[in-house]
Amino acid sequence: MGKFIRQLLPFGSLMLIVCILAALRPDTFLTMDNFLNVLRRSSVYGIVAIGMTFVIISGGIDLSVGSMLAVCGMIGAWVMGTTGGIAGTIAGVAAGLLSGLANGLLITRFRLQPFIVTLGTMSFFRGVALVMKDGQPVNVPDYKYLGEGLIFGAPVSVLIFAAVIIIAMLILKYTPLGRYTYAIGSNREAAFHAGVRVEKNLTWIYTIVGLLVGIAAMIQVSRTVSAQPTAGLGVELDVIAAVVIGGASLSGGQGTIMGTIIGTLLISFLRNGCTLLGISTNAQLIVIGMIIVVAVAVDQLAQARTKKAGI
Repeated sequence: MGKFIRQLLPFGSLMLIVCILAALRPDTFLTMDNFLNVLRRSSVYGIVAIGMTFVIISGGIDLSVGSMLAVCGMIGAWVMGTTGGIAGTIAGVAAGLLSGLANGLLITRFRLQPFIVTLGTMSFFRGVALVMKDGQPVNVPDYKYLGEGLIFGAPVSVLIFAAVIIIAMLILKYTPLGRYTYAIGSNREAAFHAGVRVEKNLTWIYTIVGLLVGIAAMIQVSRTVSAQPTAGLGVELDVIAAVVIGGASLSGGQGTIMGTIIGTLLISFLRNGCTLLGISTNAQLIVIGMIIVVAVAVDQLAQARTKKAGI
């Protein structure tokens, strides 16, 4: 029952926040435009958070996703300026894939800690984004489809988000990579001795993160019709919070895509509500930070009880 309550808690918290905001700001919160705006914002952070879910389940961390988001957007927009939107989109996504692959290879080939590697690449990617155009944004006024386009009345970005959710859930549940991700996070040594190619699978996991960051970056560029070298600041905070709030353990071996989606929506609605209530973005950081601490504390207490019970 304890485990069931723990899994239900994020959803209950999301519903509570929605109800409170609906009561406080019914005229502005309970509108289709507002909900679509929240979903569009969630599509960017949610896609990155799905990638982070794989990493955290495997027992790792990726602090570079925010900076990677910026450099992918800058590369994609820069290519668009000479070859067009399709080539630019491919370039931005490819940049993310290669960046994630670089993280994975540094971690596995040199046996470095994910925290240290991604802390370094966080600075490196941000530096590349700033150097590319001397810190200036790249405008792409005609690149609007991913951010504003509709298919049968549904936003294209939300449909991409939904497709990523479905594919990620299928990978985690039905593929060897999904099973190995949980196995590596639960006990890396045991997974190795069971025949799991740990280094190969970890490289794939970080590459997937990069690929998803590249997709999210191009949606972000399309939403703002520009690539900003400062884009993605603090994104790693939001996505890690979303994954942990959704029930994943920072110790690895535990987490679900659906939990991450709930965590992403919770943070998005919380930020949206703070904006509608006139609460500053600086104060929002305090709230998000407190939520992370509470979520990690709940995770640690649950693990302690599990060990005490001998499960």
